[in-house]
Amino acid sequence: MHPQPNDSPAGADPAAGLRASPSRDASRASGAPRVAGVPDAARDPMSRTELRASVSLASIFALRMLGLFLILPVFAVHARTIPGGENATLVGLALGIYGLTQGLLQIPFGVASDRFGRKRVIVFGLIVFAVGSFVAAGAQDIFMTIVGRALQGAGAISAAVTAFIADSTRDSQRTKAMAMVGASIGFTFALSLVGAPLLYGAIGMGGIFTLTGVLALAAIGVVAVITPDAPLAVPPAGAARTPLARIALEPDLLRLNFGIFALHAVQMAMFVVLPTWLSDRGGVALADHWKLYLPVVLLSFALMLPPLLWSERQGRLRGLFLAAVALVLAVQLALAIQPAGLIPFASLLLAFFVGFNVLEACLPSLVSRLAPPDAKGAALGVYNTTQALGLFFGGLLGGWVQDAWGKAAVFGVCAALMVLWLLVAAGQRRWPASSRGQAPAASM
Repeated sequence: MHPQPNDSPAGADPAAGLRASPSRDASRASGAPRVAGVPDAARDPMSRTELRASVSLASIFALRMLGLFLILPVFAVHARTIPGGENATLVGLALGIYGLTQGLLQIPFGVASDRFGRKRVIVFGLIVFAVGSFVAAGAQDIFMTIVGRALQGAGAISAAVTAFIADSTRDSQRTKAMAMVGASIGFTFALSLVGAPLLYGAIGMGGIFTLTGVLALAAIGVVAVITPDAPLAVPPAGAARTPLARIALEPDLLRLNFGIFALHAVQMAMFVVLPTWLSDRGGVALADHWKLYLPVVLLSFALMLPPLLWSERQGRLRGLFLAAVALVLAVQLALAIQPAGLIPFASLLLAFFVGFNVLEACLPSLVSRLAPPDAKGAALGVYNTTQALGLFFGGLLGGWVQDAWGKAAVFGVCAALMVLWLLVAAGQRRWPASSRGQAPAASM
């Protein structure tokens, strides 16, 4: 691969080279001034518009993700108290059905956002999500809970939000913006781990679902009032839009899409088992789980940011990416041998979240750079579809494997999935150049 400047995205066709994005040019015009002879990312600032867009959209992502995260620490325990909740497969389905409906609707939502505007699609999706939250809040058994979770997932705005971020930022700032999204999700996850047991004790599972619906409605206000508009990239006059099939079947995008599927399948399958293992094998009462999760998640962000920013500057993203996949694989292998005690669990959770957070920041940034400018919403729709299907598959797989072969087998299956991803990721051909304008260390 020839050296490429980092401030332009590659088209979905490797032979198409790098193309300028109108939205990125507009961002430059309204934001940070250019300095002759100094590359953008070497100066390293975000413009005010980029920062405002990134922070507000990350907060929308975080508010919506509470709908997933707030139930993870407590639902496996809560399910034992409701009709049908003794069936681990149904519990896994309740956790994972959110991902299935997300998967079915991410591409239509992403394509719609390319054509009709990001904000309209985001607001509509948040309304659907809120309705699902209120349905789940009134559920009296596992089956109505599954219906509510399915409706929550139907508010499939991830592709539109991620494409909005891509519209609002330059390539040199894209990984930072996606890291903000990852950090906001991580903070939300940590907050949910602290708050979920306390909220469950205070307002019950119905109250938690109601709260997520109210937060989704609050996010609509953030979209309408705080998030700045960004122009959509459109094809040149007379040119056709990039076809969806070309985006979906491009080899490097396929590799990235498989990666996010595997990552979220592993995450969801893990949390079918981990809450009960932390109580039974780690000796940590459910109400005290947050005392482990919170420092682990926060420390993981402190550990992942320096190598992420360094690899971006030096053009060594490939090495860090593969190392993060290998780290998540190592965690699954270690969990499969059924450790016991607080220190082993804390160490393995820290390692998992360092790898997970690196990959969560890198994957959407890479997809947005490799996708054609006029089809970022569609490309990120495909990406978020595979992410959502990973959530569904992981929840269902975790429950089924646990029922069939036991809890330790769940981590063995997760390890096998990570081995497959490592082999797939090693064949990736296109990686971003150094943000200093140099070629990447490893050229695919």
